Amino acid sequence: MTATISKQPVPAASRLHRTIPGAHFHDSYRMALASDPRSALQLYLDTVVRTPAWVDRLMALRNAVVSRIGLKDLGALGEFDRNKPASAYRPGDRIGIFELRHVFDDEVILGDSDRHLDVQVSVCREGGELSMSTVVHVHRPLGHVYMFFVAPVHRRIVPAVMRRIRLGVGADGAGALAKVHDTMTDRLP
Repeated sequence: MTATISKQPVPAASRLHRTIPGAHFHDSYRMALASDPRSALQLYLDTVVRTPAWVDRLMALRNAVVSRIGLKDLGALGEFDRNKPASAYRPGDRIGIFELRHVFDDEVILGDSDRHLDVQVSVCREGGELSMSTVVHVHRPLGHVYMFFVAPVHRRIVPAVMRRIRLGVGADGAGALAKVHDTMTDRLP
């Protein structure tokens, strides 16, 4: 079973909402979230650990290309210490391609900045829904060029990653990952 994922404005309940003024790019996707005790950070960790293979290949290509023009190699989305519990993460810690910026039980904000742009990502739980939002502020012309190529792909990556969220909990009460039987999520749509 795959949850319906829909595009929406960045939710007003998200702490990322107030960063929209002046943004070059922002988007948000939501899905229903059944009763689930996991924190927003645990949901993020449980999701990116199952990043579709095609997303990892695109990140590797991105890293190879942008490192030649002065942008940093970010690694892979799911590249982090999988043995480290969510409760041990603190703002400033690196989780895959992002730095953890703010942690709340209902929302986690991650991001990455350089002299060209500032990217922030939110995973926010509100009621029976989960939202993943992105806000990008561009500082230099190279950031605009970068976003020209990245934005269309980003719009496919976020829903594909969200499909990996299990809408339930394992018998031990801890977050568990579902095997997604949607073969389209492993191929570039």
